[in-house]
Amino acid sequence: MSLADDLRDAGAPAWPVIQPGKRYTVPTLNPQPIKHGEYQTAVILPDMQIGYFHSASGLEAIHDEQAIEVALRIIKASKPAQIVMVGDNLDLCEFGKYRYTPAFARTTQAAIDRATELCAQLRKLAPQATITWIAGNHEERLGNYVLDSAAAAFGLRRGKVPSEWPVMSVPYLCRLDEFEVEYLSGYPTGAHWINERLHVIHGDKVASGGSTAHKYLSTQKTSVIFGHIHRREWAERTRDDYDGARTILAASPGCLARIDGAVPSTRGGHDLDGRPLYRSEDWQQGLAVVEYEPGDGDFVLELVPIRNGWARWRGVDYLASQP
Repeated sequence: MSLADDLRDAGAPAWPVIQPGKRYTVPTLNPQPIKHGEYQTAVILPDMQIGYFHSASGLEAIHDEQAIEVALRIIKASKPAQIVMVGDNLDLCEFGKYRYTPAFARTTQAAIDRATELCAQLRKLAPQATITWIAGNHEERLGNYVLDSAAAAFGLRRGKVPSEWPVMSVPYLCRLDEFEVEYLSGYPTGAHWINERLHVIHGDKVASGGSTAHKYLSTQKTSVIFGHIHRREWAERTRDDYDGARTILAASPGCLARIDGAVPSTRGGHDLDGRPLYRSEDWQQGLAVVEYEPGDGDFVLELVPIRNGWARWRGVDYLASQP
């Protein structure tokens, strides 16, 4: 008698002990859609730095008209309920604390005109949307300049119109009330809430190596979209909340300014005539699109890169018409 026979007679399990799995037929899945509230769309436009300098051929923009045109085309296609400009829409280098060259002198009026035109374009493309302009540190330059140079003129308004914005202010000069654009002053405190779980700020943090988003996660209790750094960043963090685990995110869409050194910066240079010398900044162009449920609902965030006047969003190419 073999060893196997002895084991079987002793009541041992059949050999081999591990048997093949039973035949299994995968059932047909008929998934039921998850019921959500009605989603709406918000488009977030990051730093544009609208401004100009005098080149050899005339006024040249430091904002990127191609990138802005792509953003406007996406707004037209998405039909947003909200449009949020995160701030630094105007560069206002003539009013900053840093020295500027003669090439940038007497260019503010052209920048004000272009920013006003942009607000008109946004209102025409999205007649029912709420449009919000959050003040960034560059918009604050104008008020700070008045305080430093002519404090008695700070806050002056047209006669007998106390509800108007002060004459020397961005919302007055860009005629925001005419286009029903809300202006959130008081950088860096301005914040616009997309819904109760996501808000937008200009931001006052800068960190190298793509870590600015992580700095916000260490201080924010809800998800945040921020600007100021001109780079695309995204970071998430999951932590315990009173009703269980909750994930929040911090993201920057990049910018809509030129990224070739035209925008005055601490890393830029200029020629002997004061015109900017071109170099590649560590910046990226783009915008953000948010699908959200109002109230304490969910949201889905998309960062849309823009490269050389082109973006691809949801299977469609958006291309600027002018090179």
